[in-house]
Amino acid sequence: MNETAQNAPSAPKRDWSARRKSLRPMSIGGPQLDLVEVEPLHSDQGLPVVIRPRVRSLDPFAWVESNRAFIEEKLLESGGILFRDFGLRGPVDFERLVDATGVKRMFYVEGATPRTQLGEKIYTSTDFPSDQVIAPHNELCYVKTWPQKIFFFCVIPAQTEGATPIVDVRSVYRDIDPEVRQEFEAKGWMLRRNFGMGFGPAWQVSYRVETRAQLESYLEEADVRFEWLDEVRLRTTQIRPAVAKHPETGEMLWFNHIAFWHESSLEPSLREMFQRELGIENLPYNTYFGDGTPICADVAAELRRAYSANLTSFPWLEGDALMLDNMLAAHGRQAFTGERKVLTAMGQACSDRGVSLGN
Repeated sequence: MNETAQNAPSAPKRDWSARRKSLRPMSIGGPQLDLVEVEPLHSDQGLPVVIRPRVRSLDPFAWVESNRAFIEEKLLESGGILFRDFGLRGPVDFERLVDATGVKRMFYVEGATPRTQLGEKIYTSTDFPSDQVIAPHNELCYVKTWPQKIFFFCVIPAQTEGATPIVDVRSVYRDIDPEVRQEFEAKGWMLRRNFGMGFGPAWQVSYRVETRAQLESYLEEADVRFEWLDEVRLRTTQIRPAVAKHPETGEMLWFNHIAFWHESSLEPSLREMFQRELGIENLPYNTYFGDGTPICADVAAELRRAYSANLTSFPWLEGDALMLDNMLAAHGRQAFTGERKVLTAMGQACSDRGVSLGN
């Protein structure tokens, strides 16, 4: 006899049959918010909000699908939702959860870090070496059309560390020195990438194309300037606004990769090696003001300070799923030890920054 039966009060056999039935996944016919607990993960800030089931039998996919409006409301308020204790297991459950939200998944295009595609637009979060930190960033915010939603799912937590820190970029926007922010608002920012230098992904991988003709067609459509330096080496340049206005809330956001890819953000020994072997103009990535003028290290340090001042973190638990509004919340990754397997998916294509250069 199992433990549940041992501890249950005596009852007619017909009641035990009903009890067994209640342990099956509970289907949801409409919004039933009393079936879950909703509260901030940290008492002193709203990001992320945690949703937990109150009953073991709750069907997470049916509940999410029936409560999309509520989830969207909480996402716009906080920037992120952590689904915890729903008994999710593996990539299939992750795909089902993403689909239950109604978000249409997107491919990872113009990517910069190595990822493994595991399913239909489901990826490992990154295959970047485990001893390296990934700084906070909004996914693909330098692309003409980016995902407004991004999801993460913990299959295996790291042995130590390995969190996915998150940052409310509404707060980052407000926290940056106004003079620094205003210069970027007026000029925008420039991203320069170099392919074929022996570092970073090949252009075929980053842009999901096979031929030069396909690549050039994509770059022209995506408003990315390009220059073939020789038969192998390619340089791309794109200029984007440094800020955005959220298309639904109207809030101003710090929405860029300026600090993330600035040369001063590289680990010192790695930066010295790149500069010695490649030269500044040939770094895999670097950022500038939109007019092409250099960004000094002190300005990049001020941007990193604003991210750090507004960063929050939590340890992953097996089966955790995190849903972020990719325009409201940036994310990163701690270094870690152990196996760590975290998956990601992104979707809801958006191309409305709500601002233009000089605004």
